[in-house]
Amino acid sequence: MEKLNQQWDLESIFQGGSMSDAFQDFLNSLTESISRFRSELELKTIPFTVNEAQAFSRLVRTYETLTKQFHEAHAYVECLTAQNIKDVNASLANNRIQSLGAELNACDSLFENILRQISDLSWSELLKNSDLKEVQFALREKRELSKKKLSSDQEQLISGLAVDGYHAWEDLYYSLIGKMHIDLEKDGKSETLSVSQANNLLDDADRNIRGKAFEALESAWSEYADLFAAALNHIAGYRIAAYKARGWENILDEPLDYNRMSEQTLTTMWTEINKYKPKLATFMERKAQLLGLKKLSWYDVDAPLSKNSSKLTYEDAADFIIEHFQSFNPKMASFAKEALENRWIEAENRADKRPGGFCTNFPIAEQSRIFMTFSGTASNRSTLAHELGHAYHQSLMNKLPYLSQNYAMNVAETASTFSEMIVSDAAQAVAKTKEERINFLADKLERCVALLMNIHARFLFETQFYAERKQGVVSVKRLNQLMIDAQREAYLDSLDVYHPTFWASKLHFFITDWPFYNFPYTFGFLFSTGIYVQALQEGPKFADRYDALLRDTGRMTTEELAEKHLNVDLTKPAFWQSALDYIMRDVDEFLELTE
Repeated sequence: MEKLNQQWDLESIFQGGSMSDAFQDFLNSLTESISRFRSELELKTIPFTVNEAQAFSRLVRTYETLTKQFHEAHAYVECLTAQNIKDVNASLANNRIQSLGAELNACDSLFENILRQISDLSWSELLKNSDLKEVQFALREKRELSKKKLSSDQEQLISGLAVDGYHAWEDLYYSLIGKMHIDLEKDGKSETLSVSQANNLLDDADRNIRGKAFEALESAWSEYADLFAAALNHIAGYRIAAYKARGWENILDEPLDYNRMSEQTLTTMWTEINKYKPKLATFMERKAQLLGLKKLSWYDVDAPLSKNSSKLTYEDAADFIIEHFQSFNPKMASFAKEALENRWIEAENRADKRPGGFCTNFPIAEQSRIFMTFSGTASNRSTLAHELGHAYHQSLMNKLPYLSQNYAMNVAETASTFSEMIVSDAAQAVAKTKEERINFLADKLERCVALLMNIHARFLFETQFYAERKQGVVSVKRLNQLMIDAQREAYLDSLDVYHPTFWASKLHFFITDWPFYNFPYTFGFLFSTGIYVQALQEGPKFADRYDALLRDTGRMTTEELAEKHLNVDLTKPAFWQSALDYIMRDVDEFLELTE
């Protein structure tokens, strides 16, 4: 491709950035609409009956429209705060979004209460309305989940208090990151880096640079650890108190409901992963030998095996992705080209950007935006493919009613990880030398380690942390120890240096919208790998079935989705074993090539 602009275009959404008058007008109108809707819901004290089918349908559509508009506004603010964490106006807009979100949550509680009060007979009849055919699953789900909650008044109180007593702690976390800077000496020069820029050095070819970056980051996280610990403890404390009020004893109840999956499926997945971990540990042992080390340190896990790893240009990465998306599904390639050329991607490597990467969608504009920091590594190319997979997934759902676009996080990782696999397998296949093939295999297996071990460490940490948080505030020292213990268990104690402040560095622990923001990544990775195995078996004809599966992700449970489109039972080991067996083929080849 010709030279691409690495800064995304937000002007086509709302002109003026964080000072946009158009966005303020949109927010003002939305605020008024939500207020009117709340009043309407509060006046509805008599349950809907079969004779009010049209009125009920209109209420549902109003709710759907407002949630769609709110998501448009939320996505815009998310982009503003990510592109410049020091943008004060963006931060103020985010505060307003949080308050508006609380108002919409209050409407949500009232709406759920209305659904809950409808008699079973009337409910069945109301759902027969043709206007509601496409959103029946979403309405049934909302009605069932409402039965697990408190009264609408109590849920509104929880939602209202959450603005300053819950979500504000997440805001504080981002504010603290905005104040952090990483001082590092590189190539004889002192540099001041953002957290995101320093993180990119953890997979540098030079171990000295990796080690210095790791130490500098560890020092920075430790310096602010007491503040991060306060935020984490209060987020967890608020969540635990809300759960206790609702009678939810299992800390996993909400994340499992949110991901539309059973605990049996989750348990089966982790059980099978643990059986395969020793072979991944063997890969890491071999990698340590190739690097001349007795054991890998935390900052060696993603290190390139070759010090001569060439840097990729953004355009090279884009061309490679488009070419190999084309081989699986031309529609994916066409979509990726459109996203790249129309500047849906923020990839520029600069200071003051938020760490990490994400893809968000604008449901009214029917566009997505991708955020990342591109520094020219193969890992960056994989991240770009990953986020384009998210965007492609959303593009398949844009014409569905908005309530049917709400897919859970675990299946949201399906298309992203699948896209990553297409690109990583292609990179491995076109390797010109044995060394290149080894390097590509290592890159793939490092991602496997991240998703099967690193994510497991997060899950183990969070599970133990919540158990201890129920008894009181958990200290920085204890958080560090819990993190190390979780990492040792998840990595089968195969490293010689761990990352005690990882709990502070990983923003996923501080996200208040979704609890346990970790295991869905592992699920998505293995789920998409299992799908990939079927795709390899069926060839090009699988593409349409793949698109159909993605399109259904917002309209059924995870288990139903797998049964309908893949004919598998996720509560049984067989599917997970097929995915893990495929992954372990790469381990075997890596060990053979490096013998």
